Amino acid sequence: MYAKIYNYKFTGLSEAKVAATFCSEALGKKIIQYNIRSLNISIGQCGSVAIHLKFETSQDLKNFEDEAKGFFFDLKKTFVFKENHFSGVFIYNYDSELTSTDVSIN
Repeated sequence: MYAKIYNYKFTGLSEAKVAATFCSEALGKKIIQYNIRSLNISIGQCGSVAIHLKFETSQDLKNFEDEAKGFFFDLKKTFVFKENHFSGVFIYNYDSELTSTDVSIN
């Protein structure tokens, strides 16, 4: 799996909440278009927002990076924040899924 990680530090928690909502709505609509395998957006109480995206292939990651510049440009025009981001490869990833094994008979 290939990853793109964005870390944003906003001036406060309120700005981070609004930005996270903006990111959730905008990126959530692009899951199929960019072949995103996983999208996680988290908010820290210090006013930080972290976005983790997973892609199956390096080409999917490159397509996202090339075409998503407009979204991140809009984010920069709207909010004041510090940012860092990087691309990488997941070395270890574990996700637990909740499943129910109960069988109900009517």
